[in-house]
Amino acid sequence: MTIRPAAAFAVVSMLALAACSEEKVETKEVIRPVKVVEISTKETTRALDYSGSVKARTEMNLGFRVAGKITERLVDVGDRVKPGDPLARVDAVDYGLLASSAQSSLEAAERQVETTKLSLDRAEKLFRQNVSPKSQLEQAQLAYNQAVATRDSAGSALEQAKNQIDYTTLSADRDGIVVAVSADSGQVVSAGTPVVTVAVDGEKEVQIAVPETEIAHFEPGKAVKATFWSDTGLVLDGKVREVAGSADQASRTFAVRVSLSDDPRVRLGMTATVNASAPVAEAVMTVPLSALAKDGEKSLVWIVDRGTGTVRSREVKVAGFTDDGVRIAEGLQVGDAVVAAGTQFMSENLKVKLAGSHDEAALTDKTGATKLLR
Repeated sequence: MTIRPAAAFAVVSMLALAACSEEKVETKEVIRPVKVVEISTKETTRALDYSGSVKARTEMNLGFRVAGKITERLVDVGDRVKPGDPLARVDAVDYGLLASSAQSSLEAAERQVETTKLSLDRAEKLFRQNVSPKSQLEQAQLAYNQAVATRDSAGSALEQAKNQIDYTTLSADRDGIVVAVSADSGQVVSAGTPVVTVAVDGEKEVQIAVPETEIAHFEPGKAVKATFWSDTGLVLDGKVREVAGSADQASRTFAVRVSLSDDPRVRLGMTATVNASAPVAEAVMTVPLSALAKDGEKSLVWIVDRGTGTVRSREVKVAGFTDDGVRIAEGLQVGDAVVAAGTQFMSENLKVKLAGSHDEAALTDKTGATKLLR
């Protein structure tokens, strides 16, 4: 068969192109972009963060000093009060009757004093005239003294009855704000039953619940920081004021009260987070949870070799976990670049996109590690 020169040239050209394409496919290298965390320091402390609510240092549970049926409640939650402001009242009719009875008893006692006084004066006159014996004078003196004592007792009973009338009105005795109402009109309460709770103006604090495993790190006087959900830029200095002597029976946590520095932006009831720290037994390094990989029972991370632009695995010892990462006790050194995401795609000596790329950025997280986004 005779092959024309033009056809032969076309066949040779196609074979050459196919060979070149195959060679390019075989020599193409995969370079995977990665996000890494550069270990900058070792941590000698760990964070202890607990949430609570802002309360007044002093909250008064106010109740009537007498029993009775509440006839009116004069305040609502959120109302500001000052000394002398009425908060609620109970029915004072019965106490008014008692006061009237005490007044009548006092008047009767005063008349008795007047009568015994006349008898005493007469007995003294007759004794001076040697008409009556001394025993009669002594009896008159004793009757007079008893009448005076009865009058004084009746006077005290009247004052007590008047006080009870005054006690039928529950009044504030300090500046503050009403934070709770425990009883309402129509309810019968006994003496001392809380009716209104008033948060006294002044120092504020945060109450948190600390588990028994961490309570040893909270002692009165310990300096802490407080942040607030409503204003992330508001950070106040605080100090542990009081630690409960026993744990709550239900939650097995200890109540800790933290005093706050004065700031008008802090309002009662706001949610706050108390930030404290505790020393660790050994220095650790923190990496994101996504950086941790597993190989059977082993925990490992992937380290970027900046010289070759490849990754390799390294076994590590996990010391614990935090809200946003893993604490590594062994296996890492300062300066290591740890792959922070996509560890499931890593393999030994895999080429990765290194520093110097146009999309590289450096960030610093709150643990002190520098994040390089590539």
